[in-house]
Amino acid sequence: MQIGVAYSEPGQQIWLNIEVPETATVGDAIARSGIVGQFPHIDLGAQKVGIFGRLVKLEAALKPGDRIEIYRPIIADPSTVPRRDMDGE
Repeated sequence: MQIGVAYSEPGQQIWLNIEVPETATVGDAIARSGIVGQFPHIDLGAQKVGIFGRLVKLEAALKPGDRIEIYRPIIADPSTVPRRDMDGE
């Protein structure tokens, strides 16, 4: 079956369509895609993954047409993020 694997960083995005066996899991598909080889700093033990924006485990089963997304940690310093009051100002 065909599925997609997507990963994005500032200034660089990758979306691969690959063929996987019907019994493939999310982890199997990520390994088969080769994305971790292209982005060796990806840590699947720490980073979350999802299918169409819904968080899943690496052991999750796939369906034809699924898009696996590997999420980067969001790092924001609260002291640099402007606060908004309830008026929207």
